[in-house]
Amino acid sequence: MQVSRRGFVTGLAASTLGLAATPTLAQAQVASGEGYVQAARLGGDVGYVVMDARSGQVLEARNPTMGLPPASTAKTITTLYALETLGTNYRFGTWLIATGPVVNGVIQGDLVLSGGADPTLSTDHLGAMAAELARIGVRGVTGRFLVWGGALPYAEEIAKDQPVYVSYNPSISGLILNYNRVYFAWKRAGNGYQLTMDARGDSYTPTAYTASMQVAARQSPLFAYSDRGGKEQWTVAAPALGRSGSRWLPVRHPTAYAGDVFQTLARGQGCPLPSPQEAKTAPVGTVLVTHASQLLPTILQDMLKYSTNLTAEAVGMTSSTVRGLPAARGRSGTAMSRWIAAKAGTQAIDLVDHSGLGGASRVTAMDMVRVIAAGQPMGLRNLVKPFKLRDAAGRNLQSQPFAVDAKTGTLNFVSSLAGYMTAPNGRELMFAILTGDVDRRRRTQDEDRPAGSVEWVKRSKILQSQLLMRWGAVYG
Repeated sequence: MQVSRRGFVTGLAASTLGLAATPTLAQAQVASGEGYVQAARLGGDVGYVVMDARSGQVLEARNPTMGLPPASTAKTITTLYALETLGTNYRFGTWLIATGPVVNGVIQGDLVLSGGADPTLSTDHLGAMAAELARIGVRGVTGRFLVWGGALPYAEEIAKDQPVYVSYNPSISGLILNYNRVYFAWKRAGNGYQLTMDARGDSYTPTAYTASMQVAARQSPLFAYSDRGGKEQWTVAAPALGRSGSRWLPVRHPTAYAGDVFQTLARGQGCPLPSPQEAKTAPVGTVLVTHASQLLPTILQDMLKYSTNLTAEAVGMTSSTVRGLPAARGRSGTAMSRWIAAKAGTQAIDLVDHSGLGGASRVTAMDMVRVIAAGQPMGLRNLVKPFKLRDAAGRNLQSQPFAVDAKTGTLNFVSSLAGYMTAPNGRELMFAILTGDVDRRRRTQDEDRPAGSVEWVKRSKILQSQLLMRWGAVYG
């Protein structure tokens, strides 16, 4: 990037302010964006654009057309895609379907647990469905217990460039339970450990019989995974356990997992079922019980707040399905990239997924601001959460001088921020800040927390606050 002599001198002046700290508004007026970037010592690349929300005028930019991983800021695109495609009144559904009549409490045929790609379905929801099945008098079946997850194309994981054991990278299916995660807990018992794998909710804690765990006498890897005949088998390194603890692990066979859990819950309600089998085709029959999700905007708001990757994949792939576009992992991301190009005039967005988890996705700061602008009339600012400016230590400022509502995104050696800000004088601005050391990320992509990544992301987030303070002072 070319830096003018004026920018260089301003950068030197800014360095005397102590760029490790978030500046005051008065200090930010004499500092330069380039000075902040250089002081952050990130390595890699930094691109940003700030735009006047009313006129669309670009007020300041650095590497505006450089493609960088968007991380979870990609979820803003998925949000707009889902809102336009599915609508604000859309709810995901999960159904219990009988293929024959119920006679004296027994289904004369099969019972099918049919998923409609609800990303928020929980064990407690399945427990309520089992209780409703019992309430209407169903006590068994003459046929099979089937599980249908074909509403979305199956994928073993969201992204290939993540450690095998991270819970935010589970499988994708049309039947999703507990974000396709299983709960692993351990407690020291005698000379060994008591291990449990369950599908816990607030009201129910059924054992997950589709997954098992064993302790291995090794230093690394922390977890190892194998699939033996559909049974998910995990081992954990003994030195990592300590006295007790727990964590969620990803599920790779979601339909089997959901079927196993529902069979246990139904048995507890006095309705024993055969072992679950995966249905090969969409079920046809009488709907006995329905669970409906919350409305789509609530799901999207939670997705943006908690950055749930599987929710993004479910709503994005469902949107592609409804549009009649390819919905498989990767292909659905491409379809959404083409949609946003037509919708917002973006020129270089290339997404491999809907969540931003895959490190191969690329956006530019200029295109991300176009997304933010397209989201303005669709209510995107009301869905993203308020952003807290940070001080020199990376802590939230005690007093925030202006409002910022934005989506964050974080991967190892990648940090992004895109959204809206109201300057101190009331001027509305839109912005995107992308930072990434792509080569360093690639070298450490199989590690959960590689050395130096946490500190790198912390410096990037401080830089983001410094830039926002500058724009609030200079353009507000």
